[in-house]
Amino acid sequence: MENSEGVKIESTVVTEEPLIGALDIALFVVIITVAYFWYFKRDKQSSSSEKKPYTIQPSSLSSIEQTSNSSFIKKLKSTGRSLVVFYGSQTGTAEEFAGRIAKEGARYKMKGMVADPEECDMADLVEMKEIQKSLAIFCIATYGEGDPTDNAMDFYEWLQNGDADPEGLNYAVFGLGNKTYEHYNEIAIYIDQRLEELGATRVHEIGLGDDDANIEDDFVSWKEKLWESVCSHYGIEETGEESNIRQYKLVDCSEVLPERIFSGEISRLKSYENQRFPFDVKNPYLSKIAVNRELHKSGDRSCMHIEFDTDGSKMRYDTGDHVAVYPKNSSELVDKIGELLNADLDAVFSLLNTDEESSEKHPFPCPCTYRTALTYYLDITSNPRTHIMKELIEYASDPKDQEKLKLMASSTPEGKKEFHEWILRDNRNIVHILEDLPSVKPDLDHLCELLPRLQCRYYSISSSPKVYPKSIHITAVLVNYTTSTNRVNKGVATNLLAQLIPTNDELPQPTIPIYIRRSQFRLPPKSQTPIIMIGPGTGLAPFRGFIQERDYARKEGREIGEMVLYFGCRKKDEDFIYENELQEYVANGTLTKLHLAFSRDQPEKKYVTHLLEQNADELWNIIGEKSGHLYVCGDARSMAKDVHSIIVKVVMEKGQMTNSQALNYVKKMEQQKRYSADVWS
Repeated sequence: MENSEGVKIESTVVTEEPLIGALDIALFVVIITVAYFWYFKRDKQSSSSEKKPYTIQPSSLSSIEQTSNSSFIKKLKSTGRSLVVFYGSQTGTAEEFAGRIAKEGARYKMKGMVADPEECDMADLVEMKEIQKSLAIFCIATYGEGDPTDNAMDFYEWLQNGDADPEGLNYAVFGLGNKTYEHYNEIAIYIDQRLEELGATRVHEIGLGDDDANIEDDFVSWKEKLWESVCSHYGIEETGEESNIRQYKLVDCSEVLPERIFSGEISRLKSYENQRFPFDVKNPYLSKIAVNRELHKSGDRSCMHIEFDTDGSKMRYDTGDHVAVYPKNSSELVDKIGELLNADLDAVFSLLNTDEESSEKHPFPCPCTYRTALTYYLDITSNPRTHIMKELIEYASDPKDQEKLKLMASSTPEGKKEFHEWILRDNRNIVHILEDLPSVKPDLDHLCELLPRLQCRYYSISSSPKVYPKSIHITAVLVNYTTSTNRVNKGVATNLLAQLIPTNDELPQPTIPIYIRRSQFRLPPKSQTPIIMIGPGTGLAPFRGFIQERDYARKEGREIGEMVLYFGCRKKDEDFIYENELQEYVANGTLTKLHLAFSRDQPEKKYVTHLLEQNADELWNIIGEKSGHLYVCGDARSMAKDVHSIIVKVVMEKGQMTNSQALNYVKKMEQQKRYSADVWS
């Protein structure tokens, strides 16, 4: 407006010089405009800043409280604590382990607290030495391809900067990882070594938990030895007091107004009724299900193509990102718990932390009904850990049930064997335990305290924002299997999604809370760079987005590099997902080559790894001679490992290198993001 107005003034012919010149007027307009925008933008920012904080109400600190309490040292000193347990957690397990350690500290006269490094000023670690007999413990998970969890990223970067001087800090580290991944427990190992390099004192050797085996066993074994080292280091003894004291007390909320009761929201009351951008882990977007169709052509298994409608949400994603889906437990299982415990599931309650200084006032959004807690907030389908077995002992009226629980809660070889066989191998969840040990009748509020939080489920996005800017696609196999006890276990998220079928326009569409999690799984910056994609089964998901994006570029007239896809499934006529789409991309030239392996369409099983071995020349041509990129998506336990071995072998043979040189070559590819994996176990 100022420019056009200025032009008009400058082009006006005047015969007499006015008191106020054209330049003066233009400057005046500019000043007024700037002042106007400055004032209203400031006002808008002020308003938005009041709305921005999303807190678990009231189960976490508000932004103001977080700021004032960011110094965990002050809290330790003011409350007479000497033990702080930090957690780096993506799924909640590390946070759970941290809580168990902090709770046990009381047995050794070390009053403890749990802390989220993201909410603390970690530079204050250097002041830990000012507290007598102090100890910092880190329960740290390694996420993705050797990355810190989101909440531990700042702490990790702070350690890398090298400015810290934690001399005098006493510490111990327990890592949570998975041996099927190449970067097993990489972050925990780095933190343990880095703290020692900087001058801190390691009180106990690092513990490495393997989630692919029995991470509970790993943790319990490490924890027992940890306390032995703590006693030796500080010259203290165990008090003998049991640590299974209630952390939360029950509060009757029957008189609370309905509008103050949580009904499944993750953090903010009525957040699904009044949606606010930005959407994240604590503030998901309630998305409509636009499409839900079956991809398998026949057979007794199911694979769903689901499209989430994000139109108007301002949510943005990149090809290769993940979408998090917040599930809910089946009403059948929830009702079963109420029936087994003879409890009123519609009673309104709250659990209030007995530690008034704790930042976690509640274990989940409170107040709510028991039905809401068991449906939206608590994990009732996973295998309970040994500490839950221990806490259930007091509720068993039958001596046989008591003895069984005591055995499984113990760390003896017999106890570990029983826990592994009865809980893990037979895949029992809390409902099954209450059914099979009928004398065990825990108070429902105590059970709600013990059970871990229900976590969101992550899916690779199988679409490109260039082609689908207003929707997010996923490809999900329905999880449904029979256990050795002849029970049918169902995947929490996929079975919920299977029920969310879009209706006609006259009826409300089914919805589910989602948010986008950023990924490092990315196409090369240049569209001309050749790529190889290896994705059997639903591992095809992100590559569907990759192909869409390259196809979009081709249609715009840009040059695109070779795209080679390796896909495998059981039978061509049964579970060849997106067959028509892929064949069309081959026909129009976007997909250069499509290598297919149908494992059960011939007497001898045939997998994508067999095809890779057969196509060594093609592989080397792209990753060696043309500096192309290679991507793997799917099962980490066997497929991804086998692919890695084959690639190393190809590099050795075709690149004429030794085994050591080939390994270094592949390692360099990974560092350059030319070899990327998006895998799960």
